[in-house]
Amino acid sequence: MNSIAPEQDTSPIACHPNDHFAITFAPLSIEQVYQLADDAANGAIVLMSGMVRNNTDGKAVIALEYQAYEPMAIQIFRQIAAEIRQCWREVTHVVIHHRTGKLAIGEISVLVAVGCPHRSESFAACQYAIDTLKHQAPIWKKEWYSAQDGTLSSSWVSIGACEQSGEDC
Repeated sequence: MNSIAPEQDTSPIACHPNDHFAITFAPLSIEQVYQLADDAANGAIVLMSGMVRNNTDGKAVIALEYQAYEPMAIQIFRQIAAEIRQCWREVTHVVIHHRTGKLAIGEISVLVAVGCPHRSESFAACQYAIDTLKHQAPIWKKEWYSAQDGTLSSSWVSIGACEQSGEDC
């Protein structure tokens, strides 16, 4: 008996005209992301800025290095925005920008902004976006460490190691 498998939809997820997604080597701009999320209908814009910190689990971090599979990551960003719009229907804008390359302490690695008429939905949608991004986007992070004797080491951080919030929309 011959059976034909149903075709899977591999077409890109449609992007809402108010949304903006980017993966770039260039430094990220809080002002630009805020402007992209701004709208007269908003009562709130929640902007989350992820930065390179100087330590992890007692190790002195000197830099982070990010790599991404950009076409798939942008699709994941679009999927996140679509899921946000299903849960929080009044969201006006979703903006997700992520850096790649080697970043120094204090540099911004990711910016997520959500504009919405109400603050509670904007906070919830922004948290959903960053938590989902960390678990689903094909973006990998290498931490660079400096020991007290001056030696350098590095290790890739496992995506599976991030904590699940356990919260759905």
